[in-house]
Amino acid sequence: MGNLREADVTAGPVILMTDPRWFDVAYDINPWMRPDLWRADRAAQALAARRAFDGLATALTDAGARIELIGGARGLPDMVFPANAAVVLDRRALLARFQPPERRGEEGEFLAAFERMKARGLVDEVAQLPPGLFQEGAGDCIWDAGRGHFWAGYGQRSRKAAATAVGDFFGREVVALELASPRFYHLDTCFCPLSGGEVLYYPPAFTPAALAEIRARVPAKQLITASDEDAAGLCVNAVSIGQRIVMARAPAALRQRLEARGYQVREVDLAPFILAGG
Repeated sequence: MGNLREADVTAGPVILMTDPRWFDVAYDINPWMRPDLWRADRAAQALAARRAFDGLATALTDAGARIELIGGARGLPDMVFPANAAVVLDRRALLARFQPPERRGEEGEFLAAFERMKARGLVDEVAQLPPGLFQEGAGDCIWDAGRGHFWAGYGQRSRKAAATAVGDFFGREVVALELASPRFYHLDTCFCPLSGGEVLYYPPAFTPAALAEIRARVPAKQLITASDEDAAGLCVNAVSIGQRIVMARAPAALRQRLEARGYQVREVDLAPFILAGG
């Protein structure tokens, strides 16, 4: 998923989704990926992925989002994770450069998709990073509306220098956070700013310096620490829209903690996509 623009009070956010027709778990580029389980029953997994996609789209729509749907492409199964396609803010899109060779074919597909959106007036500008400067979109660069800056992950897929490029393009502050674990290879797998100002995060995913930066900028009362179980379910990889949070199936304790802060949690069974790490 990818957030195309800031939410407004009348229309809500526009969220980019990719049709899962070509979704597959065909290779292994992160510790979550289980192509063996997928291959054991491709037909059943594909059907489950379609149900999961439909459930997610419904949950996001019910939360107030509008879905912008694009098609996928044969041989590019991870296009179904379009948060990685670009960083988007103020109707401007800075497209990703992918580190894994398996995903580089997505760059041209997403460029064409964003150019079509530009032609329709959904975005005003589409730009590209220099070749070789890896930065994997909103998966590694998250806008924190309450604080008015980006949080950018680096060290696994994206490069630290890309944070500077993002800041230069958007004219906004970018706080770079080094990721410590290949298991949490994108920032959005372990860090989620919520609409009320809280941040849901998983501390073991970060280096000591990154943790110090987070704790210096976010008051302790606004930090919600995800447990090992929460992180293992990819529950931190969530979407916060107003008082609603859409996430993968969550442990009861996490749901209760979020509800105690006034959030409504909508859970979706995303097991087929978790087999690919997203």
